[in-house]
Amino acid sequence: MKVRENLEVIQSQIADACKKTGRIPEEVKIIAVTKYVSPERAQEAIDAGVTHLGENRDEGLLHKIGQLEDKPVWHFIGTLQTRKVKNIIEHVTYIHSLDRLSLAKEINKRSESKVRCLIQVNASGEESKHGLRPEDVIGFVQELKQFTNIEVSGLMTMAPFTEDEQVIRDCFRTMKRLQADIQSLKFDYAPCNELSMGMSNDFQIAVEEGSTMVRIGTALVGNESEVH
Repeated sequence: MKVRENLEVIQSQIADACKKTGRIPEEVKIIAVTKYVSPERAQEAIDAGVTHLGENRDEGLLHKIGQLEDKPVWHFIGTLQTRKVKNIIEHVTYIHSLDRLSLAKEINKRSESKVRCLIQVNASGEESKHGLRPEDVIGFVQELKQFTNIEVSGLMTMAPFTEDEQVIRDCFRTMKRLQADIQSLKFDYAPCNELSMGMSNDFQIAVEEGSTMVRIGTALVGNESEVH
């Protein structure tokens, strides 16, 4: 399938999810996750009209930046090691995986302007997943006030990979409540307008539950397994 055709299907599914809940599709950013595809496939996504691209690793990000004809809005969506911050900081607009003060300190130090950061939350409580426990997020947000180059733009999570739709919904609803709690504090540095949740297998549910960013790889650009 061509990326353009995949995108049309995904946009239609997002529109349906929005219609169910009284939202407008323009509220949802589609992030093409290009981790497992070539720069050529990433370029195809841009040519199809995708303006947001996401990478999990600094090497993949830097390689694609060097190869692409266009400059999309880059999202770093993987676990970010503190020592790798300097490699990506000037190239990305969003970092989706802020989960500890040491990382915040490094981002703040390395950047020359405000970086839009999303706090990674382990809303499902799975041991295999990174992120803060939901009950620890408010305290973490308050501690981030000291870092003038960090804006808490939102929250990010990954739902359990399960067929049980209710489990997925519960995870996303936890995030929506947490977002509301942060917004009620009215911190200038933490508008928390974004909810990054939903991937190829569950993005429609995520949109129904309030997601503003869906991170879609396989369903949009595919998986070229020979590319690492």
